[in-house]
Amino acid sequence: MNTFSSTTASNRAEDRFGRAVAARLSQGQARLHPDIGERLRVARQQALARRKMEATPLIVQTRGGEATLGQASRWWSWGSSLLPLAVLVVGLISIAQWQAEERADAIAEVDAALLTDELPTAAYTDPGFKQFLQRESAADR
Repeated sequence: MNTFSSTTASNRAEDRFGRAVAARLSQGQARLHPDIGERLRVARQQALARRKMEATPLIVQTRGGEATLGQASRWWSWGSSLLPLAVLVVGLISIAQWQAEERADAIAEVDAALLTDELPTAAYTDPGFKQFLQRESAADR
């Protein structure tokens, strides 16, 4: 079913219902006190004014191929465009920080293991020992 025709049909049904309610209220108005009738008349006018305000379409303007709702400023447009970029940069910086901390923790762990292990002092000056440590740290990753 076409959505336009179903929307139009529901609008017509709402209009018929509204007219029926208004007619019924108008019939009973003759029996009311004049003060109450005046208040009802004012309330109807306010309701109709609100209804008309709700029915006004939203104005869409275009500036250089860019659609804006109402009077959106260029600064707001630029800010909303740059926000995802700023979030991305902050995310990348925090990831780099986290990786640097992880590397520092790994180096500290190796240093602590070396300092607490019982090795002769000559082992620290041995070039083969340095290569052994590099292979071990590469294997741990």
